[in-house]
Amino acid sequence: MTRPVVLITAARLAPEAMAMLEQAGLNPVCTTGYPGEAELLAAIAAHRPVALLHRQGRIDGTVMDAAAPDLRVVARHGAGIDGIDVPAARSRSLTVTRAAGANSRSVAEHAMALMLALLKDLPDVSEKMRDGLWEKTARMTRDIEGMTLGIVGHGAIGSKVARFAAAFGMRVLAYDPYLPEGPLPGPAERVPTLEALLAEAEVLSLHCPLEPETRGMIGAAELARLPKGAILVHTARGGIVDEAALVAALESGQLAWAGVDVFSTEPLPGDSPLRRHPHLVPTPHLAANTPRGAVAMATSAAESIIAVLAGRRPATDGAVVVEGGLAALATA
Repeated sequence: MTRPVVLITAARLAPEAMAMLEQAGLNPVCTTGYPGEAELLAAIAAHRPVALLHRQGRIDGTVMDAAAPDLRVVARHGAGIDGIDVPAARSRSLTVTRAAGANSRSVAEHAMALMLALLKDLPDVSEKMRDGLWEKTARMTRDIEGMTLGIVGHGAIGSKVARFAAAFGMRVLAYDPYLPEGPLPGPAERVPTLEALLAEAEVLSLHCPLEPETRGMIGAAELARLPKGAILVHTARGGIVDEAALVAALESGQLAWAGVDVFSTEPLPGDSPLRRHPHLVPTPHLAANTPRGAVAMATSAAESIIAVLAGRRPATDGAVVVEGGLAALATA
C-alpha cells in the first residue's frame, strides 16, 4: 500500500522528524532548498501530498489548488507564518499549524549575541586587528549594564531576550499591544506606545510577527526617534523594517550598528547594500539553526501533521493557526 506523502519544502529535515513521520505510516519527501513555484508545483504533481511541511518558499492558493483534493494540512517549520497564504488556506478548509515556541531560546540567544557584539564594536575591532591596527587606547566601547533595551513583541522570544538582558543589568522596556493589559511577567517594564519605547531605546530588538499592521513598521520616522547612536537588532521577519531607511540611518550615524538576521528578500541578493555596509552585521536567517532549535521545530511540525491527519488537535499550545478540517474538533 502506498504511504501518504508529506512534501517538505526544503532539501532536508531533522532525522528525528523524518523518523516520526515514517513511523506514523507517512512518506516524507524533500524538495530542494528554496523551491520556486514551478519546482513546487512539479513536486506536488509527482507526489500528490496530503500535507506540506513548509520550511522555505511560499505556499499560496495556486500551490494549494494544485494539491487539492488530497492536501489537508500545511505545517510551518517555525513560528512565523508569513510564507503561507492563511486566508487562502482558510477559504479552502485547510488546517495551518506552526511550531509555536519551538525555536524561541535559539533565536533569543542569537539576538543577544548580536547585541553584545555590536555594543562592544567587535566586528569593527576585529577587522581593524586583521588590518594590523592595535586600537587599545584609541577606542572606547560601551558598558552594557545600565543601558536601555527596547523590545517590540514580548512573546516567547522577546520575553527570553528580556530576561537575558536583565541579567546583564540592562533596563528593559517592552511594547506589545496584543498582550492583555497590566504588568508584564518578568523584568520588562511595559510602555503604552511604540513612540514611547523608541524615545528611550538605546538598543532596539524586534520580536513581532509580520502582519499587515507591522509591515514597514520601523521606517525613517521611527529610526529617527531613537537616541542618536542607537543599535538595532532584527531577528523577527523581513518586511518589518524599511531596509532603505535602515541603510540611510546607518549612513547618517543615527544608528551606530545594526545586526540583521531577516530580510525582505531571501536569500539576500549579492548586490544588496545590506551585505556590505561596514556597520551592519548580516546573518542568513539562521538564528533558529541550532541542533536543539532545528529538532524542536521539525518535530513540532511533524507532530502537528500526524495529529491533524488523525483528526486530532496538535498538543502544542498555539500550534493551530487555521482550524480548517479541524473546525469540528473545536467544540468536541
